Amino acid sequence: MADISITNVIWSFNNKTKELLVLLLKNSEEQMWGLPTTYLRKTENAEESSLRLVREKIGVDLPLVNTEQLATFTDIHRAKKRELALTYMIYLPDMPKLVPGYGADDAQWFSVESGSENYLLRHGKLSFETLDEDIDRNEFYLQSDLFKSLDGLISDHALILRTAFNRIRNRLDYSPTILRILGPTFTLKKARIIYSILLRVPLSEIDNSNFRKTHKRLFLEVGTENIKGAGRPGKVYRLK
Repeated sequence: MADISITNVIWSFNNKTKELLVLLLKNSEEQMWGLPTTYLRKTENAEESSLRLVREKIGVDLPLVNTEQLATFTDIHRAKKRELALTYMIYLPDMPKLVPGYGADDAQWFSVESGSENYLLRHGKLSFETLDEDIDRNEFYLQSDLFKSLDGLISDHALILRTAFNRIRNRLDYSPTILRILGPTFTLKKARIIYSILLRVPLSEIDNSNFRKTHKRLFLEVGTENIKGAGRPGKVYRLK
């Protein structure tokens, strides 16, 4: 009988550096980096397990609204033993300090950069890649050892990350849930920064006035920034 694991793609935002972030852990057993993962317990449903994983790995209690089911990965080649992975996305509006939990030797926030056919995850000298867009899913699993040596991530996490990025990017124009990482309210500039990273275009190509026109159906203006000092405070919005 197959084991059932829960894997989280945890997103956040660094307000100082204006970087989109993804959480990666260093697995104690295999000494490889990957996404936070746990096994589903008999006493919980998958969503509860996903939130427990956040509590255990980074000590943050979240309501159910912060978790979103991504996909199920069932390929027989995805792990050493038969294991089905239920994957979720978590949106963290604050970038909490990280303390590695059980089964992890290290935990770090990795900044997201745009590649030509994928996304790059960087922290200091560490660098990993999501699976290229043109690589077939079946090809990936049939040559999983090769791809793991290339991208450096454990199991099929490069594929899981590609799936997560594609989900987020493909619905930016009608359901930009990724903006939850900015908190209950945000400026259009911060939203444009996230869009530019995910769309793999320079920020200068996303004009502020055009962006406001094309996305006003998604955002509701709720006031202005609470900032000190000179300068005109910008308007702040929330998701409708």
